[in-house]
Amino acid sequence: MPVDEYSAYLGSEGSKHFEFLFVDDGSTDSTLDLLKNLSENFTHCSCLHLEKNVGKAEAIRSAVIDSRSTNCEYIGYFDADLATPLSELQRLRSVAMEYNNAQLIIGSRIKILGMTDIKRKLRRHYIGRIFATIVSNMLKLPIYDTQCGAKLIKTEKAIKIFKDSFISRWLFDVELIFRLKKLTSQPENEIVEMPLKRWEDKAVSKIKATYFFIAPLDLLRIYLRYS
Repeated sequence: MPVDEYSAYLGSEGSKHFEFLFVDDGSTDSTLDLLKNLSENFTHCSCLHLEKNVGKAEAIRSAVIDSRSTNCEYIGYFDADLATPLSELQRLRSVAMEYNNAQLIIGSRIKILGMTDIKRKLRRHYIGRIFATIVSNMLKLPIYDTQCGAKLIKTEKAIKIFKDSFISRWLFDVELIFRLKKLTSQPENEIVEMPLKRWEDKAVSKIKATYFFIAPLDLLRIYLRYS
């Protein structure tokens, strides 16, 4: 966990626009102590500890339904490894202020020559593009990147979207958009994608190789549930 990056940003003036809720997903190392230390040093920062590991989808869901989240106009989530740098938070906020009707703002890993710095393994890029095309057709929405771990959701909608557990442990981002479609009359106007200026593939994948055979079944279950 890049503690120094968090500390530097939390101490900056720009961070005062945000409330930070760190989720410790049943860690067995020193993560919880690091998060508690950040919470003690910065007043706009707090920590939610989950006794046992529940996975990314349920960890984010626990944070969204936590009472500390409901006072904000938007609820967002970022991957803890900061693949998306914290500097992108202000850009997401600016998009929310510009598009008043936006219910969901998605950070997208789009390579634009001379404008974005997206560092992604080539194999994962191609797999991602195939997956995104399939999902976009299922959703009937021209979404470029459903899986990027940088999103803002209107709080009123987020509370409804995250009320119930998700079908899939790893494809909850897709299910999230299906749920939002059920709650909005014009999703094509209420979902906004923002190309990230910077993104770097930092994570060591925790997904077992066998899941790539299960993922299509998860995707089909999501599609059948909400279509």
